[in-house]
Amino acid sequence: QVQLVESGGGLVQAGGSLRLSCAASGRTLSGYRVAWFRQAPGKERLLVAALNWSGSTRYADSVKGRFTISRDNAKNTVYLQMNSPKAEDTAIYFCTTDRTYRGLFDNKYDYWGQGTQVTVSS
Repeated sequence: QVQLVESGGGLVQAGGSLRLSCAASGRTLSGYRVAWFRQAPGKERLLVAALNWSGSTRYADSVKGRFTISRDNAKNTVYLQMNSPKAEDTAIYFCTTDRTYRGLFDNKYDYWGQGTQVTVSS
């Protein structure tokens, strides 16, 4: 079983920056996809960014050029660097990973953190 714990959320001004972290325990993240999703009030949970085992990435169009997903295998941690956030980025952010190998564009994930709230003030 994999446990994921997100941190780093909070209140940030539009145009500022924020870095989310997701620490994993119970299994290494190395060799598996990792991703960040977000869910705004009353809306569905949507993919923000994904990173596969080889370093290939996938981003939602709304965050391309502003957000960056990365991982530190030594720390078993995934990050989401949020630059120039906008009010519409306000949401609960969740990190996730797989139980088995899947392609970068597969939307199924197995393990989820509890989420961290990000609020962007305009």
